[in-house]
Amino acid sequence: MTLATAAFDPGFDIAAREAHVVGDRPRIDAVAQDDIDEASRELVHAVRAGAGAPRIDEVPEYMCTVLKHPDLFRCQMQMGTVLFSGRIPARERELAVLRIGWLCRAPYEWGQHVNIAYRVGLDNDTIARTRIGATAPGWTTHEAAILRGVEELLEDKVLSDATWTVLAQSWDEAQLIEFPMMVGQYVATAYVQNTLRIRLEGGNPGLTHE
Repeated sequence: MTLATAAFDPGFDIAAREAHVVGDRPRIDAVAQDDIDEASRELVHAVRAGAGAPRIDEVPEYMCTVLKHPDLFRCQMQMGTVLFSGRIPARERELAVLRIGWLCRAPYEWGQHVNIAYRVGLDNDTIARTRIGATAPGWTTHEAAILRGVEELLEDKVLSDATWTVLAQSWDEAQLIEFPMMVGQYVATAYVQNTLRIRLEGGNPGLTHE
């Protein structure tokens, strides 16, 4: 039996969590599709392309909501594009982001990145193991350090010397700089999505996604 098929205790009530952070409706109404300028649409297309997603006619509600703050919207889309084409390989990036989404109990982020994880080659069992984290069986030493690095940054706000040493055996200096920046970006995204009560879209079942 794999971890994906075994009974899993998340340690919290998923339905209650989603009721808390998704709620009945968003706290801020999104910008209407007809009011989105072409430059903003191109930023959305660019970040989606980096995630391996196709162009779309309608901008997702989350992005339309952040567009209420145009400067932050532009910065987030640009940062997302940089990270999706960053120095850290896509598979390793998604291991980290899934762990972030799960630890932040972020339904929208977790569900979206499960879909992205499949696109970059992660399988069902690997995705399931990110819910357990660095102590789950089956990781390589480097993969376990990625998961442990996320856990340390969220708990202690710094990587331990032991984790840094393992990552530095495989990553160059640019990747080591990118990692905490990436973690911070996706923690911030979880904060915004949870706080604004962004609704789950079709194909994103939230924290139950596996």
